[in-house]
Amino acid sequence: MCLVAFAHNVHPRWRLVLAGNRDELHDRPTAALAAWPDAPILAGRDLRAGGTWVGLGATGRVAVVTNVRQGLPSPFQGPSRGDLPRQFLQGTDTALGYAQALAARAAGYAPFNLIVADAHGCAHAGNPGQASATLLADGVHGISNGPLDAPWPKTQRLCAVLRAWAGSGSDDLPPLWDALADEQIAADADLPDTGIDLALERQLSAAFVRGPTYGTRASTVILVDHAGHGHILERRFGPMGVFEGETRLHDTALAAG
Repeated sequence: MCLVAFAHNVHPRWRLVLAGNRDELHDRPTAALAAWPDAPILAGRDLRAGGTWVGLGATGRVAVVTNVRQGLPSPFQGPSRGDLPRQFLQGTDTALGYAQALAARAAGYAPFNLIVADAHGCAHAGNPGQASATLLADGVHGISNGPLDAPWPKTQRLCAVLRAWAGSGSDDLPPLWDALADEQIAADADLPDTGIDLALERQLSAAFVRGPTYGTRASTVILVDHAGHGHILERRFGPMGVFEGETRLHDTALAAG
């Protein structure tokens, strides 16, 4: 993922609400959101490396990973970051326990941020600099391709919408979809410095990135109630942001795994 906001124990009905966008090269082979035949996971699937960017597992387990932008990406020979959500979703470790165990081996992965959540809490693990694992406070948090809760304009805008939506107790999803479709470009003075040129930094400052070869491939919303029952919704897009379909699954669709 390249943009995620999540509300933990804020909404009166939903223990966790997550909204995010996956930006990727349009020619990277990808399977749409589905129940995996080989694991109890509801997620899209990267058909090149086999992992996922965000997914829903049994008893309301949720995981999402973002890369950390430090200039243009270099070739990496280690394991795929997309395997990290899969491991948590099909496992039994608590969110914090998984994050702590991952911190000990995080250096083996390209730079990442991982959010995992279950009935026991919501945790963050990451490896820019010294690897870390943190149990997160209840509330609304956001992350893009930098530090957790960094004040990037698109992250702040999405968090503001989610905070208002969750605080209102609404179940009406259009405000979340609209926020994920936001193409507003940040002012130059507000742009982060992630080691890429200014023109590209501007382009990537939008929540929804529209382009012929690279852009937003999927928008995802996950809802998990206080009993641990969840829904995951995905909208898919092709080159230049052309809509390609929508899928909604309930956790009753989980494979036995």
